[in-house]
Amino acid sequence: MELEELGIREECGVFGCIASGVWPTELDVPHVITLGLVGLQHRGQESAGIVTSDGESSQAFKVHKGMGLINHVFNADSLKKLYVSNLGIGHTRYSTSGISELQNCQPFVVETLHGKIAVAHNGELTNAVRLRRKLMRHGVGLSTSSDSELITQLLAFTPPLENDDTADWVARIKNLMNETPTSYSLLIMHKDIIYAVRDPYGNRPLCIGRLIPVGDMNGKGKDNSETEGWVVSSESCSFLSIGAEYYREVLPGEIVKISRYEVQTLDVVPRPEGDPSAFCIFEYVYFARPDSIFEGQMVYSVRRRCGQQLAIEAPVEADLVSTVPESATPAALGYAQKCGLPYVEVLCKNRYVGRTFIQPNMRLRQLGVAKKFGVLSDNFKGKRVVIIDDSIVRGNTISPIIKLLRESGAKEVHIRVASPPIRFPCYMGINIPTKEELIANRPEFHDLANYIGADSVVYLSVEGLVSSVQESIKARQESENSLKTQKSRAGKIGHCTACLTGEYPVELEW
Repeated sequence: MELEELGIREECGVFGCIASGVWPTELDVPHVITLGLVGLQHRGQESAGIVTSDGESSQAFKVHKGMGLINHVFNADSLKKLYVSNLGIGHTRYSTSGISELQNCQPFVVETLHGKIAVAHNGELTNAVRLRRKLMRHGVGLSTSSDSELITQLLAFTPPLENDDTADWVARIKNLMNETPTSYSLLIMHKDIIYAVRDPYGNRPLCIGRLIPVGDMNGKGKDNSETEGWVVSSESCSFLSIGAEYYREVLPGEIVKISRYEVQTLDVVPRPEGDPSAFCIFEYVYFARPDSIFEGQMVYSVRRRCGQQLAIEAPVEADLVSTVPESATPAALGYAQKCGLPYVEVLCKNRYVGRTFIQPNMRLRQLGVAKKFGVLSDNFKGKRVVIIDDSIVRGNTISPIIKLLRESGAKEVHIRVASPPIRFPCYMGINIPTKEELIANRPEFHDLANYIGADSVVYLSVEGLVSSVQESIKARQESENSLKTQKSRAGKIGHCTACLTGEYPVELEW
């Protein structure tokens, strides 16, 4: 809950679509991309853009971008600008690198020796300063402050062995990946192809879906259904609303070519020997929608396991378990189940009070959380309550909620946090407050319960979070990889916990 209040957020989401079969297609590609981006709206609410093409000529790109929510940027009139099209990519953005301006809206389009390319990027480069200087030394001017423009310009570089008349996009993409190890998931559109790319550490998510006839979505024979097109997205949660089924994840370091005919792996760029993958663990904790699938498991299930692990690590004598609506609900249900306590709602959320709320006068300001939540006091009056939260970052948000519950009749209020304390900033695409602002680094942390007004406070351990995330991944790998040779190919399971431990997957460059 506090993560939402503080605006700790993912940088952005990417979505692409390409029609299968005969072109021009009957598939409404711009509309599919728009709906796909709506499904990723939680990943970015600052700006959005779509670039489409008929696939016949890379000169025929159609572009529309704007500031604000997807449904504000793309209406019937603006979508008309994106027809007729057989493929396209889109982007929704928050800024972690690059200021909030229309010029930083993606996808970026740039002219290359072999025609235009469009690029959409999720992540943040750990060596952006060095790359920016390198490009400028080569005479490349940069018009924005975004890392994503760096990526686009690096892709425009001609590899030494490339012929003037034939673009070697695998070589160009590998050159980019050799220049910067992380963090990026990319969609690159050129002529009639979309390339989907994840950095070798797999820090940001990316997956592929198959568009099938709407009538076959719930049918038993959908595996044999006609393929109407392919989609690629930061999260699989956007697939159901557009009539797509989950196909597979783009692997760390993988370069995938998606055409109207097939999905093809062109290459897999390895990590330095011995390095594990480093998928962002906070995708599971907070950023992703609970119905998304990462690494073969649903985010909801992982959050529930976190709650169960928290119950093992931090039980407490209480009468009921609840949460502040609503991102920590799966963890609260897991905690309640493991403890044998009832899960009961104690607050209801006013969904129409947000950052656009009327500027409050002093009286409204003093009411604080009372204008955001209704209290279900009949459910907890005179009882000992355990509140499960996804994180306590500064302590500013949970404290008035505890006060509200006490004033409404709670006998005791115990706080259990379904993730470890955030102690370090992120340099790979997450907007986190400065180290000094984080409650875990302040003197108040040593007596946090007293500081926020709770009877007790316990966070999930780092080890508990990692085991909750990796439990089913390891079980699946063990069942699938019975041969030693297969095990060696699977690689080390790893997740980025840098914001919790200060151990970054790569050396940071400034």
